[in-house]
Amino acid sequence: MALSRRVLLGQLAATGAAAAAVSAGPAAAQAAPGAHGRRVRTGFDRLAADGYRLLDGRRVGIVTNPTGVTSGGTSRASEAGRGGIRHIVDVMHADPRVRLAAVFGPEHGFRGTAQAGGSEGRYDDPATGLPVYDTYDKSGRELADIFIASGVDTVVFDIQDVGARFYTYIWTLYDCMVAAVLAGKRFVVLDRPNPVTGRAAAGPVLDRRYSSFVGREPIAQAHGMTVVELALLFNGVFVPAAAGRPVPLETVRMTGWRRTDFFDATGLPWVPPSPNMPTPDTALAYAGTCLFEGTNLSEGRGTTRPFELLGAEGLDRRWAEAAAELGLPGVYFREAYFAPTFSKFQGRTIGGLQLHVHDRAVFDPVRTGIGLLVTVRRLWKDFAWRADHFDRLAGTDTVRTMIDAGAGVEEIAGAWAERLGRFRRVRERYLRYP
Repeated sequence: MALSRRVLLGQLAATGAAAAAVSAGPAAAQAAPGAHGRRVRTGFDRLAADGYRLLDGRRVGIVTNPTGVTSGGTSRASEAGRGGIRHIVDVMHADPRVRLAAVFGPEHGFRGTAQAGGSEGRYDDPATGLPVYDTYDKSGRELADIFIASGVDTVVFDIQDVGARFYTYIWTLYDCMVAAVLAGKRFVVLDRPNPVTGRAAAGPVLDRRYSSFVGREPIAQAHGMTVVELALLFNGVFVPAAAGRPVPLETVRMTGWRRTDFFDATGLPWVPPSPNMPTPDTALAYAGTCLFEGTNLSEGRGTTRPFELLGAEGLDRRWAEAAAELGLPGVYFREAYFAPTFSKFQGRTIGGLQLHVHDRAVFDPVRTGIGLLVTVRRLWKDFAWRADHFDRLAGTDTVRTMIDAGAGVEEIAGAWAERLGRFRRVRERYLRYP
């Protein structure tokens, strides 16, 4: 029997509904130690452990999705039998110290019931009764009016990012910051790890001629920052130009996280930030292989390894062999055959390859993605661009035109080197972790 969206939301939120009757104390004040022996505490962990003093007396709305969870571990909530991994909206709603008045859902929705390019719309959350407003692909005055209509005076942002410019949540952050200026709202950002580390920025920097919801402003394809660091950069460089002045911004940083940490070193639970981001391994490849959305090849949607499996009808072992000859660091390529259950080539068996990252410390997802495009463009006679979408993802038409002209990986990377160097120097001013 088909389920309505409201019934589905109610089932997804069932645990939260039970928890809402319990007055919870500081949630997840202690996260499990990570692989490095340090305990990473997220921005929310620290906010809760401090008794929500930053939100004292404020009428709060929160921009979040299924990744807005507690870290588990020991807390008054768990001692009450309601511990473990809980959504922060359920925790905050049940705590009398927080005046939580609204939730703002991004792409895929607050409870995560929508696929790519979709949202849950406006509804009342079955677990808490809170109004949930749809912010997906809304910006400027339209989004400011939503904030005003909600009646909140402080907007809080807490969503797990994956480190790539075209992942829309960071532009939801940016759009919400601009809208908060227009609406006269205070803005608070709670930090979470960049799951693929914050070691360096890589890839082309967006040309504003290709600005869209997969890239509003000129940052690198792999930005190497956390959401707090991005918020500080946005507020220092881009928000004043868009809104006339910076937003009144406060941030809550993590403790225990270092720039070299991959997600599995944090001890934090991984919640898929979107339906096609099932594991941290997906995030590792995504900053490069998402470019295949801008071609007629499958980027692995509809498989259990999206963005790690790539292919199309008519491809075979020769692609993996050609990719291996590039000598790209930290990655092997395996001949693969698969049948996507949805998206491109749905239900049809296609050939291609699977990426196997064997040394993530030296793996460069952007150069790997470019190398795979270079080889398949030369090898497969039926290759075709979805040019407008590809250029928005790459942030430039230079990558596409150079591949068409027969350029190699290093030549293409050299074309973005100068702008990337300038972005890295700007980025350095906003980094907050060792």
